[in-house]
Amino acid sequence: MRCPFCKEDNDRVVDSRASEDGAVVRRRRECMDCMRRFTTYERVEQSPLKAIKKDGRRDPFNRDKLKAGIEKACWNLPVSPEQIEQAVNRIERTIYDNYEHEVNSHEIGELVMNGLRELNQVAYVRFASVYREFKEVAEFMQVLDEFLKGRQT
Repeated sequence: MRCPFCKEDNDRVVDSRASEDGAVVRRRRECMDCMRRFTTYERVEQSPLKAIKKDGRRDPFNRDKLKAGIEKACWNLPVSPEQIEQAVNRIERTIYDNYEHEVNSHEIGELVMNGLRELNQVAYVRFASVYREFKEVAEFMQVLDEFLKGRQT
């Protein structure tokens, strides 16, 4: 592993541990040249999964795009980066557990909505307003009603 500071390929692993429910190995490394420490993460390489878009295009599933959407919905709200990462991990795991080669972008959106429903009310409504492309206030109110009914059960 190349050191991100001095770019040398001479390091040792100081500590290894499983994280994210065992799906990732976190390694703490120390560069033997500059003596600085850095962290790396190892994930199992998944088979390429395609997201089927509304217009029929098939794009590679992109975890970073998923995370960016959740971060936008949670912007300026009391949601920690760790909570966002956990939500992304849960959604990604659900996708890979339930779909082999392709997943409809609608399914991804619904999983994100469910994740945000548990994470933060305002983030849920923000995401829903963009995801469902509201044209009228009535559509917005319908999502709020669904949300409130879901909380009562």
